Amino acid sequence: MRRRLAPAALLLPLALILSACGGNSAADTGSGTDGKGSVTLNVGDQKGGSEAVLRAAGELDNLTYKIKWSTFTSGPPLLEAVNAKAVDVGGVGNTPPVFAAGANSKISVVAAWHGTSKGEAILVPKGSSLKKPEELKGKSIAVAQGSSAHYQLIASLKEAGLELSDVQAKYLQPADALAAFTSGKVDAWAVWDPYTSQVLQGGQGRILADGDGAVNGLNFQVAAPTALADKEKAAAVKDYLDRLRRAQDWVYDHPQEWAEVWAKDTGLPYEVALASVKRTHASRVPVAVDQPLIDSEQQIADTFTSLKLIPNKVDFADFVDTRFNGDLPPSTTAPRVYKES
Repeated sequence: MRRRLAPAALLLPLALILSACGGNSAADTGSGTDGKGSVTLNVGDQKGGSEAVLRAAGELDNLTYKIKWSTFTSGPPLLEAVNAKAVDVGGVGNTPPVFAAGANSKISVVAAWHGTSKGEAILVPKGSSLKKPEELKGKSIAVAQGSSAHYQLIASLKEAGLELSDVQAKYLQPADALAAFTSGKVDAWAVWDPYTSQVLQGGQGRILADGDGAVNGLNFQVAAPTALADKEKAAAVKDYLDRLRRAQDWVYDHPQEWAEVWAKDTGLPYEVALASVKRTHASRVPVAVDQPLIDSEQQIADTFTSLKLIPNKVDFADFVDTRFNGDLPPSTTAPRVYKES
């Protein structure tokens, strides 16, 4: 049934979804995709993530290699698995690779997508008196430490003439942040889609500021250098990335169909899934891993280093591999604009 759920129940399925950000949950190992040949590509995924979109888009047909999927609840443990060579390639947001680089993990960013950051938002309760970001000074804000929302909060505060030290950051993972937000224990919540869409669709809050123009809107596929050093696995990685890029084109052309699949796979209400697809998913454009991308990620790294959340200077250029760029457009290419059909 497509109906509005009660506020307390509305966000429960999201505990199943990979945020591509904070958290320490391990992977659920598991399903495999039949293919030909002797090569098996170990792929880190999320609930309703790469496997779901590839299958929906018909991009898991005629594989010349096998895929073993491992499902993670967040980006950092996925990248820990990449570093440990348990995963050959997997998808994360724009901030986990920075922290992995800060830990000198063995990772290589091999592919990127540029989308809007409208789903990266600072939310306030519906009845809040706050009207603009400048009024956040002295207020308490829930945010997952080390997440993309963490950086979006810092960037949005900077645009408002504030520093992170001007607010009371409450470092909470989404489940705890939700409880704090809905019970009035925090004044605001910095979070990402589909949480943003669920709060808005449930009438629980509104956007005070979003990340559009403040953060880079990048998402990545990150690979293990050992996998890239294996000729057959590197060929499988290339094919896998090509399929993901075609699947993203399919999402843009079939947003309602993808929302139905995503909702079923994650337990999200269809209306919430569709709102998130329109706001965030459909906007993403496959782009090259290039110097502007490196510079943008370096800025994130330097920001967290200055806050002493990353202990050492990071040279992000050491953690990218550009061999799969092909003729992709530059990373500065504008995101797609969703158009109602």
